[in-house]
Amino acid sequence: MNFIDQLLNRITMYRLVLYYLIVLVLAAFVFGFFGILPYDPTAIAFSTVLILSVCAATNWVFAKIFEAATNIESVYITALILVLIINPITATDHNGVGFLIFASVWAMASKYIFAIGKKHLFNPAAFAVALTALVLNEPATWWVGGNLALLPFVVVGGLLVVRKIQRFDLVASFTVVAFATILATTNTTNYLTPITQTLLHSSFFFLAFVMLTEPLTTPPNRMLRVLYGALVGFLFAPNIHVGGFYLTPELALLAGNIFAYIVSPKGRYMLTLVGIEQMSTDVYDFIFKTDRSFNFKPGQYLEWTLSHHYPDDRGNRRYFTIASAPTEKDVRLGVKFYTPSSTFKRALAAMKPGDKLSASHLSGGFVLPKDPKKKLVFIAGGIGITPFRSMLQYLLDTKQKRNVVLLYSNKTAADVAYKPILDRAEAELGVKTLYALSNEKTQVPGMFNGTIDAKLIAQEIPDYKERTFYLSGPHGMVDAFKHTLVEMGVSRFKIKSDFFPGLV
Repeated sequence: MNFIDQLLNRITMYRLVLYYLIVLVLAAFVFGFFGILPYDPTAIAFSTVLILSVCAATNWVFAKIFEAATNIESVYITALILVLIINPITATDHNGVGFLIFASVWAMASKYIFAIGKKHLFNPAAFAVALTALVLNEPATWWVGGNLALLPFVVVGGLLVVRKIQRFDLVASFTVVAFATILATTNTTNYLTPITQTLLHSSFFFLAFVMLTEPLTTPPNRMLRVLYGALVGFLFAPNIHVGGFYLTPELALLAGNIFAYIVSPKGRYMLTLVGIEQMSTDVYDFIFKTDRSFNFKPGQYLEWTLSHHYPDDRGNRRYFTIASAPTEKDVRLGVKFYTPSSTFKRALAAMKPGDKLSASHLSGGFVLPKDPKKKLVFIAGGIGITPFRSMLQYLLDTKQKRNVVLLYSNKTAADVAYKPILDRAEAELGVKTLYALSNEKTQVPGMFNGTIDAKLIAQEIPDYKERTFYLSGPHGMVDAFKHTLVEMGVSRFKIKSDFFPGLV
């Protein structure tokens, strides 16, 4: 794992976006001070304080009214986006102050008023600036997008965000369709001009990197994300209009949000802790009952929110695979505890039966293939076993026999989790399981002392080139296995890796 991956692994996606926006605001302040930007630094500072204060106060009020769990990171992110897309104003500009207050209030209010199943429908900042344009006739200027001095900060930071959440497919579809539409609707033979204008003097990069990729308003799988990006890209083109009504970037994004809602699982789930079970030395299953039933596929993940005091850089929202199967009554969250643990995991460990947390944004394409005849290999490292626990429990409950080989790597035998279920899958479904122990001093019956490598794969799975490989575990492990399998002649199209935002 390189330095950038190590850096990104230390913080959640939300905290990364927050730091990114803070850097942009600070850079704008410094550039304004030295006259590089045409904005008074005191105006930037005043607008920032005003918007942050109004957003925080409004969110607190609405959270109390709707009795909703709140995430202060999300509040700050929305506020800083508004700071960067609405022209800075001074305290003496009374109309401007009213405009900023109006936009800030409605950005927060939209999360609660325009929410279905406690999940907001629209990107809050986009909704706010669209409403101000409609009601006050004061459109956002997207000023951060038109400044060449800030462009390197926007692009570099934005690429880090997209790398963190692995949404290059979404940004690529948005980019390709946006430029194709712009070129197709431009009445000129000089195509360089509209391309340059879009790249250097528009909201293109900020919209794509920051707002388009917001997880809660994007679809749950790759194909739908590509369609979502394409739709927003098409509507983003400045010449697209309905009669005399021309779309703006924020309206393009809101239209995409509606599409995302239609094709995505609905709502937020309130989960009540029933009990905690120890699965291995450091792995525990947290067992919850839900306020309402929901359908998911084995291997999918949720965004789990657990409010707690003084969260660290990883925040109070985390993505975890659902360890239980859709056929089970309760929802299981399998967690491995490290030393030292994050504040989120410490708060999770402190939960008692009856305590609640919330979950939303059901997503993920790391699921069983529709064709039950496909030969599969599951390779799990440590806590990466959780999606396979979900899949195997589902196959056991539905009595489906599939040709599956499981290679499960741990340091010691004590680290092996879910062994009773894996044993049942082997006995009842014929799932072949090989346990590899990389740091076991003595030979453990039925387990292999060593690591999973190309030689072991070829030896244990002679028909490996005919199989589809599912990889789940630490990012470095998954990347290493991808490289190994490709060198062994396995097609890249037959390699699926478990990923969700924040995993990297």
